[in-house]
Formats: sequence, structure tokens, C-alpha cells
Amino acid sequence: MTSGAQADLFGSMELETNSAADIVFQRSAKARNYRLTLRKDGTAVATIPQRGSQRGAEQFVAQHQEWLERERQRQSRRPRAAEVWVVGTHVLWRGEMTEIRIASTGDRPQVCLAADLFRVPGFTGDLRATLEAHFARLAKIELPARTWELAAVTGMDVKLVSVRNQRSRWGSCSANGTISLNWRLVQTPDLVRDYIIYHELMHLQEMNHSARFWARVEAVCPSWRDAEKWLKRNGSLLGL
Repeated sequence: MTSGAQADLFGSMELETNSAADIVFQRSAKARNYRLTLRKDGTAVATIPQRGSQRGAEQFVAQHQEWLERERQRQSRRPRAAEVWVVGTHVLWRGEMTEIRIASTGDRPQVCLAADLFRVPGFTGDLRATLEAHFARLAKIELPARTWELAAVTGMDVKLVSVRNQRSRWGSCSANGTISLNWRLVQTPDLVRDYIIYHELMHLQEMNHSARFWARVEAVCPSWRDAEKWLKRNGSLLGL
């Protein structure tokens, strides 16, 4: 919830913080308006603009208590990924909740997620770290290739594509033409993966989230709203 502005879903910078009750107050030199957001861990953050005050932020929070309570209730209902992955656990893979199944035993034990096979050290214990390492390796092949493909289609001049273990954003774009993507995009549907890539490509033309930027996104990815809805419903399954 913001005062005259929309929250950035792809990350923000904290400059200074102070806590009171269950609200964290932070001052931002870049913020133009008071803003109230709810973190994944349930912490409410009130942002104070450069010309704002602590008192003004507290009043803004008080005015939006109903919104905050609704968001906390909605957050509590969001699906969460299993902490421990074992044979039989359902995990998000290629946009679908998919069961981890034994594919082969013996000297080369493997599990499968739908049609994909993954080597594992064994079938006892937590398989999450092993499988996520496989996912990240696939992402470093697939995501840059798809980015270069969509860059060619849209005529964008990309200098470098990196795949990272980002914990608070799906992607980012720098003014020098570097696009960074979250490896977890390989777990999402193709529609969502492509939307994030298009989103970052359009930042090469508009380094903001203005109406002009969203018009560019709309032109290359008309279904972007469906992708955003999927992310809001399912992002918690991937820890975002």
C-alpha cells in the first residue's frame, strides 16, 4: 500500500530502520511518498520519504491498518513449499506441483519429476539441496538461451545474462545492458519465465515502472497480468 505510488515487486533498498511495536520504520532518500509493505516473514515496513516524518508515517500506518490485516491474513493462506524433500514430496517443477519419484536404483540412483531425471546420492534423507543444485544448473543453460532469443525478437541490445540465487526478486536489469535472472524461474510456467525476461528487457528502454514502461511490456507480452497473478499466488512456493 502506498501514498500515490505502486510498490515495486522486484526489490527495494533499505537505508535506515527503527522499530515500534510490530512495524519497522525505514527512511528512504528516493521515496516520494509514504509506503506500507508486508515482507514474506510477516514484518510490516513503513517507508518514510525524504521530506516525511516518523509521526507522518505512524499516521499513514494507522490509516491503513485494515489493509495491513487483510494482507497478513492473505499471506497466512499462501501455499508454502515443503521444508524437507523426500521421495513422495510434491514440489513445483515447470509450473506444476510434481511428485518426486524413484526412477532407477543401484549404482546410479535417480529420481524423476515428470519426464525429467535427476541423479541423487540415495533415497534417504533430504533431497532438496541436491535437486535445487540440478535446477540451478539447468537454469544457467536455459534462461540465458531464452533471454538471447527474446532479445533478438524484441531488438534489445543485451550485453550479458547472468543467473543468480536471488532471494527477494525474480530478475533485474542494469543500465549497461546486464540482465540477471533468478534460477527458480525454471520451476515456473513458461508464461511466467518469459514475462520476467520481457520485463527486464523492457527496462533497457525504460529504467522505471512508469506507464510508458508497462505499455512496452504490454506490447511484447500481452498476458503479463496472468503471469503476475501466478507469481502472487505461487511465489511463496519458491520462497519469494
